[in-house]
Amino acid sequence: MLQFGTVTWELETLRRHGLLDPHGVTLEVVPLASENALAVALQGDRVDLIVSDWLWAARQRDAGHAYQFAPYSLSIGAVMIDPAAGIDGVTDLPGRKLGIAGGPVDKTWILLRAYARERHDLDLGATVEPTYAAPPMINALMLDGTLPAAVNFWHYNARLESRDMQALLTIEQMLADLGIEPLPPLLGWVFREEWAERHHQALQAFLAATYEAKRILATDDTAWEPLRTLVRPEDERMFSTLKAGYRDGIPRRYGDAEIEAAQRLFEILAEEGGGALVGGVRHLDPQVFWDGFRLP
Repeated sequence: MLQFGTVTWELETLRRHGLLDPHGVTLEVVPLASENALAVALQGDRVDLIVSDWLWAARQRDAGHAYQFAPYSLSIGAVMIDPAAGIDGVTDLPGRKLGIAGGPVDKTWILLRAYARERHDLDLGATVEPTYAAPPMINALMLDGTLPAAVNFWHYNARLESRDMQALLTIEQMLADLGIEPLPPLLGWVFREEWAERHHQALQAFLAATYEAKRILATDDTAWEPLRTLVRPEDERMFSTLKAGYRDGIPRRYGDAEIEAAQRLFEILAEEGGGALVGGVRHLDPQVFWDGFRLP
């Protein structure tokens, strides 16, 4: 997992409450420094699971590497604005600078372009001035007034919200307006299919334990107190917005409807992002989604 990522909050809760102890499963956490390092560790068999998205798993599968996905979170990003910038809707974005944390193929940015094209007949790719930077830098540029709007990851957006920045559009709103319902989980645990077959019960036990950790963090404020050094809030208001953002991202249902919604979302992303985003993948294979885990 990323050394300072949100996954640390959940796994520390899992460890602290001994949620894997009854199952005889031992968890070895390998802290890594970047998304690329996660991918390399999984591909090199240094680790058994990472948190990534189903699109990455689908691209790997298309390249002959059978990876599968089980849901971790609904949260991925949103479009944030400075309320002083006079931006009341997507139609106010042309001609403005837009910070983008995930680079040119950031999925929130690509979805925003598809949304603007479909709902407002706008080509944001040609009409906004993109500013690509790391997530902390995007936040800094928002807070010092350099950027009037930005696309960033949810936990950075929660930090912005605690500093009076506002969400113009969330992923959930964009997907609903594009007819993608229910909201599919966007981030998940990714692992080799062959490994999952050999360790079916252990993987089920692990996923069940993570959802028990989610339940604890969703309902018990005191469970967050030991996590302060991992969450690293600057004040109580930021701590509250981060807790709320995490809780909003907990998947409540996961089954055929959510997998079908993910397939429809893939079609939108593929049309807007092209090969730079989806590689050679032509359709989202349902085999990407491991059948050993569902949320009824």
